[in-house]
Amino acid sequence: MDKYVSVDTIWVLIGAFLVFSMQPGFAMVETGFTRAKNAGNIVMKNVMDMCLGSIVFWVLGFGLMFGTDIGGFIGAPDFFVKGDYGASYPSTAYFIFQTMFCATAATIVSGAMAERTNFLVYCIYSVVISAVIYPISGHWIWGGGWLAQMGFHDFAGSTAVHMVGGVASLVGAKMIGARIGKYNADGTVNAIPGHSIPLGALGVFLLWFGWFGFNGASTVCATGDDVLVSMGAIFTTTNMAAAAAATATMIYTWIRYGKPDVSMTLNGVLAGLVAITAGCDMVSPAGALIIGLIAGVLVVAAVEFFDQKLKIDDPVGAISVHGVCGAFGTIATGLFALDGGLFYGGGTDFLVKQIIGVVTVAIYVAVTMTIIFKILDKLFGLRVKESEEIKGLDMEEHGLLSSYADFMQTPLEAQTSVTTTYVTPVKETAAKPAGAVKMSKVVIITSQNRFEALKNALDKLGITGMTVTKVLGYGIQKGSTEMYRGAEVAAHLLPKVKVEMIVSAIPVAAVVNVAKQVLYTGKYGDGKIFIYDVEDVVKIRTGETGYDALQDYPIEEK
Repeated sequence: MDKYVSVDTIWVLIGAFLVFSMQPGFAMVETGFTRAKNAGNIVMKNVMDMCLGSIVFWVLGFGLMFGTDIGGFIGAPDFFVKGDYGASYPSTAYFIFQTMFCATAATIVSGAMAERTNFLVYCIYSVVISAVIYPISGHWIWGGGWLAQMGFHDFAGSTAVHMVGGVASLVGAKMIGARIGKYNADGTVNAIPGHSIPLGALGVFLLWFGWFGFNGASTVCATGDDVLVSMGAIFTTTNMAAAAAATATMIYTWIRYGKPDVSMTLNGVLAGLVAITAGCDMVSPAGALIIGLIAGVLVVAAVEFFDQKLKIDDPVGAISVHGVCGAFGTIATGLFALDGGLFYGGGTDFLVKQIIGVVTVAIYVAVTMTIIFKILDKLFGLRVKESEEIKGLDMEEHGLLSSYADFMQTPLEAQTSVTTTYVTPVKETAAKPAGAVKMSKVVIITSQNRFEALKNALDKLGITGMTVTKVLGYGIQKGSTEMYRGAEVAAHLLPKVKVEMIVSAIPVAAVVNVAKQVLYTGKYGDGKIFIYDVEDVVKIRTGETGYDALQDYPIEEK
C-alpha cells in the first residue's frame, strides 16, 4: 500500500509555490515604497536572500528547526535533510514548503534597512538568519520545542515568521540609523515618498494572493471532512482580516490626515494578514474581522511611533506590520480563539501562554540579532558611505545607472531634467503686423498635476509650441504641505513642471490671463509666471528670423 497521499502532497506543494509568490510581493512593496535610485539594489537583495536562504536552510537550518528535539530548545542537526519528516507526503515536499517560510522571515528585514545597507552585509545576514536564528525559535514553536510543549499556538507564523523578521528589522534599522535627510536637526520628520505606489500595490496583491498558501496550506493535509472545513475557514478568516484592516486604515488615516493615505492603506492589508496568521484556524470570521480592524489602526499608530517618536527610519513599515501586528495577532488568538480564548469562556491560561511565547521569542531575536549586526558592523560596516547613499545603491553597489532606462530620468548627478516639446499645428500663418513686432518669452512654473489643463488651454488660445521640463524646486513659501505616511513631505525640491514659450502674434496678457484662470486655486503651489524680452529668434531649418521664425508649422515637412 502506498505511503503517501496524492492530494496531501499536491496541496503542500501548491502551498510552497503560493508562498514563493510572496517573494516578488515583498520585492515590489519595498521597491515601490523607496526611491528609484535604489530599485535594482532592492530587487537584488530580495533575490539573494531567497537563494542564499534556500541553500543554508537545506544544509543546516531545517535540521535545527525540525530535527529530533534536544531539551526543548533546538533540533538535532540533519545536514542536507536526510531524515524522514513526511507524514502523508514526502519529506522533500515538506522541506520545500518550509523553505519558503524561512525566506519570508529573512526578506522582511530588507525593507526596514532599505536604501543605506551594505549589500555584502545583507547577504551575510541572510545566511545567518536562515541557518540559525529563525530555525531555533521556529523549533520552539513548530519543531516540538518548549513552547509547543507548553501549548503555545501559532498556526502559520505571526510570531515564528513575521515577528521574528519584525524584531530583526527593529534592531537593524535602529543600529544602521536613518536615511540622509529623513530627520532635521530639531528632530522634525521629513517624509521620503516612495517612487511608485502602483508597484507597491502590485506587491501587496501578490502577498495577499500568496498568503492563502501561507495560511491555508499550513494544514499540510487536504483529506478528511474536518480538514476540508478547516481549509475553507482559514481562507475566509485570512481574507476577512485583510479586508477589515485595510478598511480601518483607510478610515483612520482619512480622519487623521484629512485624506485617505494610500501607502498606509496598503500596509493595512498586510497588517491584517500578519495579525490573523497565528489564529486563522481558531477564530471565527467575526473574530477575524475584529482582529483586522484593530490591526488596521494599530499599524498606523506604530508607524508614527517608530518614525516620529523613536526616530527609527523604516521606509516600508516592516517593524510595524510584521513585528507589532505579528505580536498582536498572536496574543489576540488567546482572546478570540473559539476553543480556549478568553472571550469565549476559556479563561486566561491560553492567553498567558501566548504572551509568554511572544515575549520570549522577541527577546531571543533582539539579543541574537544585536550581536550579529554588531559583529557585521565591526567587520564590514552595516552602512554604505554617505556619497554612495546620495548617488543611489543601484549605481554604487551594482554599477547600474538606472533601473528604469528609457522610462524615467536617471539620478540627478547624470541628468537633471527631461524635456519634451509640444506643438499645436496651424493651417494658416497669421499676417505679419506692420512695424516692429515685440517678442516675449513666457515661463510658467507650476505643479505637475495642473500641466494638462494648462496645455489644453494654451492650445485653444493658439500657442503653436512650448517646451516642457520636469524640474525640482520650491518658492518663498517653501511649498504647500503634503503628507506621506503621517509625516510632511520635505518642502524643498518639490516636483514641478516648467513651461516655456515665445509669443509674438498672441498678446502676452492673453497668455498670462489664460494661465492664471487655469492654475488658480488660491493655495500655495499654484505657481509663478515670468516674462522676458526676446531680442531675436532664428529658425534653423529655414533661416527665418524674428516674427517669421515663429509662424510656421515646424513639422510639416518630412
